[in-house]
Amino acid sequence: MGNNWRHFMTRLGYARVSTADQDTELQIRELEASGCERIYRDHGISGTKTSRPELNRMLDRLSQGDEVVVWKLDRLGRNTRHLLELLDDFKARGIKFRSLRDGIATDPSSDLGGAMAQAMVTIISAFAQLERDQLSERTKAGMAIAASHGRKAGRQEVTANHPNVKQAHVLRKQGLKPADIGKIIGTSRATVYRYLTMEPG
Repeated sequence: MGNNWRHFMTRLGYARVSTADQDTELQIRELEASGCERIYRDHGISGTKTSRPELNRMLDRLSQGDEVVVWKLDRLGRNTRHLLELLDDFKARGIKFRSLRDGIATDPSSDLGGAMAQAMVTIISAFAQLERDQLSERTKAGMAIAASHGRKAGRQEVTANHPNVKQAHVLRKQGLKPADIGKIIGTSRATVYRYLTMEPG
């Protein structure tokens, strides 16, 4: 059969809404109008959630030459880093990508492809790097503060008003993961989770 089977490119759509009372109808209509043969939809799932069943199902279904279509970029990735990872994965697997409302496509032969699409990917890459740099700087700064204050020897009872508990909450609000918080305040990830269940006074 050779490669003749790849002639039949499949255009797959993906739609997502964050809350149960939102409706994917608008996204679905535009995805159907763009020629999507099948549309995967995650309903009532926040964009920050790691596990999105329908997105994962679509990613497993994709083959070289297929095209993924979304209503907007923010429907696809959890954040800019995740979006960039998906775009890189599509490129490596020979899968095309199109965002209708953002007006970009990675297929250079399409009406939305070419230089503009590459510029958008470059911008996304820049923001992803910015996120990584900011996280790294916050981690280093926190570790430096912890080192300058030093740590007392011996075990003491930890209450909700303990400095480590308060610092854990501050760092969590800044977007750091429990593992990174543990490195900064010098404790295990399990202890950090316990600290985060305490509400400082």
